[in-house]
Amino acid sequence: MIWTSRSRRRINGTFSPVIRWFRSLGTSLSHAWRRSLQLRVVVSTLTLSLIVITILGVVLTSQITDRLLETKIDAATKELDRARAEVEGQLAGADDSTTLGNRLQLVRSALTNRDTETGADSSSAGTFDPVLIVAGDGSRQETSTGPADQIPQSLRAFVQAGQVSYQFSTANDPTGFTGPVLIVGSPTASDLSTLELYLVFPLAGEDRSLALVRGTLLIGGAVLMVLLAAISMLVARQVVVPIRSASRIAVRFADGRLKERMPVRGEDDIARLAMSFNEMAESLSKQIAQLEEFGNLQRQFTSDVSHELRTPLTTVRMAAELIHDASDDLPPALKRSSELLVNELDRFETLLNDLLEISRHDAGVAELASEQLDLRMCAKAAVSTVRHLARESGTELVMDMPDEPVIADVDPRRVERILRNLLANAIDHGEGKPVLLRLRADADAAAIVVRDQGIGLRPGEEKLVFNRFWRSDPSRVRRSGGTGLGLAISLEDARLHDGKLDAWGELGHGAYFRLTVPLVRGRKVVTSPLPLRPVTRRSATGHPNGVASGRPAIASRAGTSAEPLS
Repeated sequence: MIWTSRSRRRINGTFSPVIRWFRSLGTSLSHAWRRSLQLRVVVSTLTLSLIVITILGVVLTSQITDRLLETKIDAATKELDRARAEVEGQLAGADDSTTLGNRLQLVRSALTNRDTETGADSSSAGTFDPVLIVAGDGSRQETSTGPADQIPQSLRAFVQAGQVSYQFSTANDPTGFTGPVLIVGSPTASDLSTLELYLVFPLAGEDRSLALVRGTLLIGGAVLMVLLAAISMLVARQVVVPIRSASRIAVRFADGRLKERMPVRGEDDIARLAMSFNEMAESLSKQIAQLEEFGNLQRQFTSDVSHELRTPLTTVRMAAELIHDASDDLPPALKRSSELLVNELDRFETLLNDLLEISRHDAGVAELASEQLDLRMCAKAAVSTVRHLARESGTELVMDMPDEPVIADVDPRRVERILRNLLANAIDHGEGKPVLLRLRADADAAAIVVRDQGIGLRPGEEKLVFNRFWRSDPSRVRRSGGTGLGLAISLEDARLHDGKLDAWGELGHGAYFRLTVPLVRGRKVVTSPLPLRPVTRRSATGHPNGVASGRPAIASRAGTSAEPLS
């Protein structure tokens, strides 16, 4: 039969609901097995119990079978001795003129009648069917009475060698017994030197006894398995219930309910576990309370200090500006000092603003003034604010944005601040090489990347760059006078938008920052329109990403495929 692809598809279509059902069942069972300790304990107990019961049943059945057969063989051997004496006596007193067949038939009839009349004597061996066989020689043929065709040749070989033997066989006599039998055979000492005597004992009674034993063991094993299942469930429940209670209490404790405790009952292992858990929970709740109090004090201190410093800062700034305005009449050293004073005051004021912003995020009071706007406007505004830094360092700013508006529900002040921090950071570390700003969007989110080609990041620094006051190289000269809080604030601003800010970099190949925000406020995004690792292409101009050098360019290429947020 030739199976075509159409036939296979038809068969798969027919059985697909059944296949899906089996897959669903397998998934459900696998899920239940992983989640339920009680199920694993019960199944393991039943499996081991089944193995033990099976081994025990096989051993008992084998022992009972051996004992029944040994008893049957002993009784059959004794019966064979009596039958052999009867045969020898019958043949000794028989008329020699009678044909051999008739003589054998008379002897067989005598054995059969004796078996019927003396049933009490042979009750242990049971009924039997005698078979007499006289082997043929050169002058006569083989003569037999009874079901001689049921006698195995292997047994006859032992008897003909003068041995008393027995063998188990299966009788298949249409006119008599059909089933397992025990055949015992013996040579006889009579005038017929080649006479062989066999007694065929049906094993129907023993077979029924073994069937009864097997049935009893099977029923007993099934009942025992049910009882073991109930016992194992009860035993496992005594352990699982406290564990489940501890799990629920731990989940509520993790959710912030620091007063949750486990009940302590008795003095066993579960009780000691409950006491240990309660002690741990009490210690953790105290530490958490202390940390919250310390955090509140720290945030309050930062906020108070920032506010208190504004007044003297304003006074000092006014005095510094007054001195700076009259710097033309000052000596060169004092003139330079006034310029440095004004610059450091600007940096100090920026630091105070950043500290206030950080304290708002830490206190959870930062608000998002979102509105529907074109993200291209935020990008252009951020580029405008850092263009003077780019001119001072000789850095080219390359803009790659789509022609169509990218409308998103964002806070323009915060998004612009994120991009301004990223661009200033790229200019500081870009070694004067071009800095790329790219914007892409899909149906759910928008992504803006800022890439430089400067010193890059070492492995592991892509997470450290968002730490407060972290520096990749503390001795490095900075052009923008950053406070060390810009990227930390940018990360908090991105989270406030339900977005994500990621970083990637390689030493000597620059850094790559990606901001991903949802187009609709409150919607979580799991993919980004731009990959985290940049795909560098070089055009004929030799510029990375195929953008020609010169004034900032605005490209209109389609967005790349979405990538899962890492």
